[in-house]
Amino acid sequence: MKALEKRISEEGEALSSNVLKVGSFLNQKIDTAFMFEMGQEIACLYKNEPITKIITIEASGIALALAAAYYMKVPVVFAKKSKTSNVSGEVYRAAIHSFTHNCDYNAVIPKAYLSSDDTVLIVDDFLADGNAVIGLASMIGQAGAALAGAAIGIEKGFQGGGDALRAKGVRVESLAIIEKMEPNKIVYR
Repeated sequence: MKALEKRISEEGEALSSNVLKVGSFLNQKIDTAFMFEMGQEIACLYKNEPITKIITIEASGIALALAAAYYMKVPVVFAKKSKTSNVSGEVYRAAIHSFTHNCDYNAVIPKAYLSSDDTVLIVDDFLADGNAVIGLASMIGQAGAALAGAAIGIEKGFQGGGDALRAKGVRVESLAIIEKMEPNKIVYR
């Protein structure tokens, strides 16, 4: 998506060779009109799939998942990063390592929200090592649901997560893939 690449180049900041700050429009201060453009693009990419639900992980993936779900006319389910007091009953669970926070957490989705009747699309704002997608795919598998693929806002291609998922047969569609990053220079695939 050339418009996303342009926004990253104009407003993003490569803080290091592997950390990109896009808080001014994507995941802290959200440009809602642009987010819905991204959601519409995801809906177009997956228009031929019989998707019944979109899942993501709290918190920064929720906005993009919601925008895509709006155009696909399906609900969004988000995995919580830990079981809280308002999550009752049985849950699907996956241990996930966060590249951004450099920590592990046990993501949960109540079993009532995913079933074997579902065809699920994973949507997230970033893809680095692929751990979030792997964890969410694990929960989809636990439910006996079908995985349609993963739709990502920004993939850090140089970290290899997307390519590893594709090599395993997972359909990964990223709106922008960064091949190389250094302060003041971003190269797209």
